[in-house]
Formats: sequence, structure tokens, C-alpha cells
Amino acid sequence: MMAKRRLSIRDEADARRAALEATRYALDAGFAEAPGRMIGTAVSELARNILKYAHAGEIRLQQVQGRKGRGIEIEARDQGPGIADTEAAMQDHFSSSGTLGLGLPGVRRMMDEFELDSTPGEGTRVTAVKWK
Repeated sequence: MMAKRRLSIRDEADARRAALEATRYALDAGFAEAPGRMIGTAVSELARNILKYAHAGEIRLQQVQGRKGRGIEIEARDQGPGIADTEAAMQDHFSSSGTLGLGLPGVRRMMDEFELDSTPGEGTRVTAVKWK
């Protein structure tokens, strides 16, 4: 298995680099191109959310082994304002900042597993897995 990757997200360049790095990480792990790009797109969405709401955070990539075989887990963390209503945040077109509101629901659709944990005033953690 490949080593974990920790990607610091502080600006747009970091977000772009994280998306490319995630796609490369998935392809190097043996994922086909389409799921590899889904992983990169998910990381791009999560990184942009970090920048928009928390201004800085981290994305961690790691290979995992589970009952469904091999996969890649993405964990995005920040210490931003958190999400007051996580149920609403997972609905298409819900946005607290005037965007299209498709980011988190889109990530959930692209990935095989998705978990959102957020505490107002403390930050947000999103964990998602794509199985090979």
C-alpha cells in the first residue's frame, strides 16, 4: 500500500494541487481513470469548501482495506465555523453562501461511503471512501 498523503489547503493553488495529487494517487493505486477522476473531483470540492468557509484546513488521502476490497479514503478537516444544519447542507441547492449548493451532495454521490461530522464553532470533518 502507498503511504498516506497529507495536503495542506491554504489557497487556490493548494486546492488545484490537491485535486491533481488525489487523481494521481488513485491512478497509482490501480484505480481506473473514471473513478480516479471522481476522487480528484471530490477532493477539489472539499478543498474549495475548506477555503470558502474555514480559509485553511487539511486533506488526507490513504489506501484502505475493507470488506469491499481496496479503496481510497479521503478525509477533509478544518477548524472553521462548522455547519449548523448538516441535514440541510446535504440537500441539493442548499447554500449558506449563495453558491449552487451542489458540493457536498455531489461528493456524496461520487463516493461509495460518505460521512459528515461538524460542530458549530469547532469545525468540520468529511470522510469519504471510493472502493476499487
